[in-house]
Amino acid sequence: MPPQPDLPEPLYPELDSMLSRKFGKEVANYFSGSPLNRVAFLRTEHSFLTTALHHPSTLFLLLNNLSPLGHSPVQLAYAKFADVKPLIGENPYEKSEEELIAQYNSSVTIPQLLFLGLDERKKEGLKWKNYQGAPYFAVDVTPKGTIEEQANSLIKELESQGLKFIEGRMHMSLPALEAAIYAQARALIDWNARNPYCGQCGQLTMSVNGGTKRTCPPTDMASVKGAIGTTTSEKPTERAPCATRKGISNLSFPRTDPTVIMAVISHDSSRVLVGRQKRWPPHWYSTLAGFIEPGESVEEAVRREVWEEAGVFLGRVVIHSTQPWPYPANLMIGAIAQCIEGGEEIVLKHDPELEDAKWVGLDEIREALKVGTSGLGEEPQSGYVEGNLRLPPKTAIANQLLQAVCNGLLAGDSKM
Repeated sequence: MPPQPDLPEPLYPELDSMLSRKFGKEVANYFSGSPLNRVAFLRTEHSFLTTALHHPSTLFLLLNNLSPLGHSPVQLAYAKFADVKPLIGENPYEKSEEELIAQYNSSVTIPQLLFLGLDERKKEGLKWKNYQGAPYFAVDVTPKGTIEEQANSLIKELESQGLKFIEGRMHMSLPALEAAIYAQARALIDWNARNPYCGQCGQLTMSVNGGTKRTCPPTDMASVKGAIGTTTSEKPTERAPCATRKGISNLSFPRTDPTVIMAVISHDSSRVLVGRQKRWPPHWYSTLAGFIEPGESVEEAVRREVWEEAGVFLGRVVIHSTQPWPYPANLMIGAIAQCIEGGEEIVLKHDPELEDAKWVGLDEIREALKVGTSGLGEEPQSGYVEGNLRLPPKTAIANQLLQAVCNGLLAGDSKM
């Protein structure tokens, strides 16, 4: 099993305040803790994006079919502007958003480019008004459409340098800060790739706002002489009407799906409820989880999901911490909940999602957290005894919830 990376530190790990004294140190989960200031308000300022694009400190994270460029599974590799220029051009931000929308051409593939933010730790970075740091961008280099040749050429050149696009279902061996940058890039590139069409009218959309929004243009230049797919027409084609071009609902925003994940403790606080799916490795269990439905609070979703999957009835629910999960766009809302008296009987007949669910004593949970954690496709740690309980690694929020339950929360200490 590869070493599990350290978790990110909270922004103010030693902060003394009323809240920290009451609830303890903030918990930062894997894929959070990005070193980048997103400066979202600068995404429409194309003079800023132009300067950032060409600054010598700027780095580009490249993804091919969502696989990040890297030296190895534990180290990302970054490109410079000269590397990506043949694909993205000299300056995709030369014109304003309004001009780019007016000149939209559906027959031309525009490489997906994201502005991720400024790394303010790097003092040699770009200075812009009151902000300073090394700019980070992400580029989708997946070969497709009219950029297929350029993308393939770029990929070949990078691979000739000994770099590779790290394939895999999940990338959870990266150092914490790099994992957070990758999570932002992957989630946004995936969202853009999944949403090429307008959800209202079904026509093609285009990326704007530094790659964080999509809009449905009113015209299409594909029919103009000199453009790809030319005809005798000299004026852009008016596209079909779309409700998103009226009022304030004229943009499509990235999707984030809220998901609850909960450590459930018994009424007497001596056991924890865990469950497993059939496809998981033998003896591998985790906390229960599920999506929040419309019109439902976090607490209600926790109670509903636990009852549907395991038949257990819950009382008090407390939110512990959260974890961005870029597969594809979840926000894991971690909670700790306690069963009501008489509500601990496990019933699996409601929702067939779980193969098994069971109550496990705290000592067994503690032992598994020491030597029995791993990713789904990995071997357990050294010291694990075959047949004993296995649990998710510390890069998963489920692990952090179980750590909280076992490390003082149930002993009367109110700190999370």
